[in-house]
Amino acid sequence: MKYFYIEFRFHRYPKNYLKGLINEVAHEFSVKGALNYRPVPHMTLYGPSQARSLNSIFSKIEKVAKRYTLIPFEVCDFDFNKGKTVIGCRIHASVELENLRKELALELNKIVKIGDRQPWDNDGDYWFHTTIAMKDIDRQFRDIWRYVNDKEKPHINQHLVRVTVLNNKRKIEREYDLMFQRWLSRREALSKYLWRKTINRLRELKGLPPEPEKRLSIIKRMKRLFRWL
Repeated sequence: MKYFYIEFRFHRYPKNYLKGLINEVAHEFSVKGALNYRPVPHMTLYGPSQARSLNSIFSKIEKVAKRYTLIPFEVCDFDFNKGKTVIGCRIHASVELENLRKELALELNKIVKIGDRQPWDNDGDYWFHTTIAMKDIDRQFRDIWRYVNDKEKPHINQHLVRVTVLNNKRKIEREYDLMFQRWLSRREALSKYLWRKTINRLRELKGLPPEPEKRLSIIKRMKRLFRWL
């Protein structure tokens, strides 16, 4: 059986903002639940779970993802789950994001056994969020909740541009780029150059000009050239 976890990973300012908040709360209250793995700010889309074949997982993701291109959402306010074991930033999902998540769960549930599914992947009332603190916060829940709510509320507009598949080591296995409707390898998924191309494609679809090019030193240009030869 193959372990997998599906998420959207934040980049640039949202990533830095959320990562800073995760580390700040962990340091202030000595809670490490969100730091058990190297904190990568993200939004869960399915899992964690397991299936017989990674290729079958990729096939199901592609079947759903190719129906979508522009999927807006907003990171807004703070929130917590019913059991008060997770504090995070609330995500206001667009109809497109809600539908993609629902269709993804329906397709993957065809190849994932009931006993291997997470409760939220069977539940139609899905909690869209990105985690700030989790697991070991029960005794300090009220203090942490008060602490984050004293901060300015986030209002970050985003688009879901890629769907990331992680393996049992929490490493990127593959990533589906909705802007170009194609799969990326781990190396490609981590490429800042290709991320820039993804964002410029998003801007093009929204009728916006591309981002201005950053000036690169000759050394950096040579390194980039040899990296992709």
